[in-house]
Amino acid sequence: MELDAYYKMVDNCISKLGVDPNVCRGEKPGQWDLKKGSASVWIDVFKNENSFSGYFQCMAPVVQVPSSMTKEFYEEVLEKNHTLYAVAMTKFKDWVYMKTIRELDGIDEAEMTALMNRVGNYADDLDDYFKNKYFGGSGSPKQV
Repeated sequence: MELDAYYKMVDNCISKLGVDPNVCRGEKPGQWDLKKGSASVWIDVFKNENSFSGYFQCMAPVVQVPSSMTKEFYEEVLEKNHTLYAVAMTKFKDWVYMKTIRELDGIDEAEMTALMNRVGNYADDLDDYFKNKYFGGSGSPKQV
């Protein structure tokens, strides 16, 4: 599968958001890094070596897992996750991310743009919410 056409689609989507895609490109082909408010939004177009399929992934770090009140935190993440459309919060190591991933086959610019907007908007809203609730807004754990 050739990925260049999909790279161009992402560039077009980023341009439609009013951002220069050349400024957002990552270190490797198929990577972009954008900002939506306080959230970083990472976009990847890639193909696994062992697969004929390519993938579009858009994700954003939301919040570091707190060292205290973890039961309450995870329950709230799951409850909020239930209300999201076409994206989900995931945990990797000690961070929660907003993420969507799908096969490239059949994707178009409208869907890419919608997924990028969803990840960015949800992450921008929830990063501040969780930081304020569990870290007192400072980024360091809330004292209880």
